Amino acid sequence: MALAKAEELELDLVEISPKADPPVCKIIDYKKFLYEQKKREKVMKAKASKVVVKEIRFGPQTDDHDYEFKKKHAEKFLKDGAKLKAYVFFKGRSIVYKDQGEILLLRLAQELEELGKVEQMPKLEGKRMTMFLAPKTKK
Repeated sequence: MALAKAEELELDLVEISPKADPPVCKIIDYKKFLYEQKKREKVMKAKASKVVVKEIRFGPQTDDHDYEFKKKHAEKFLKDGAKLKAYVFFKGRSIVYKDQGEILLLRLAQELEELGKVEQMPKLEGKRMTMFLAPKTKK
């Protein structure tokens, strides 16, 4: 009956929920349905927010002026809503200053406390000690 009706209207009979008793079907133009579904997905994808991760690199013995300069950049990134990846890169034998690198990153986290929260505490991975900060959401 439904199939005959769909052929009469020159449209497609599409099964909406096969598990229902009786199965639910709809008479629609299937190509148009697929097109509109793709269009909806594209709009949803465009509205989705993209996470931006900005990086800031320090050395284990970064002096105060350079530190302050880089901290200003970090503040700007967090205010703009980007995540921040701060890391200390140990070159050559400077790996013996692991504790200085960790102190530097923890100091940065403490000074940026009102703008962002620490997502991952400083962690040593090879020659890099990395820490992630996420911006605090505004109320």
